[in-house]
Amino acid sequence: MGKHPAKMRAVIYTLSPFQQNIMSGLWKDLPSKITHKVTENWISATLLLGPLVGTYTYVQNYQEKEKLAHRY
Repeated sequence: MGKHPAKMRAVIYTLSPFQQNIMSGLWKDLPSKITHKVTENWISATLLLGPLVGTYTYVQNYQEKEKLAHRY
């Protein structure tokens, strides 16, 4: 009793070039989705953006002072 090779069928998934609306739901009403997420999680957003904005402002201010330091 030997083993008989079985034929395998491959399943190939493709997108039709005529109907590529797979990700349309992602972009639909995007601004309201973003504002909804931020208003739900405003504490987390503040804790994330606060240090980033503060660091960026500090660096810009430091560089500006460094540029003007030779004037004094």
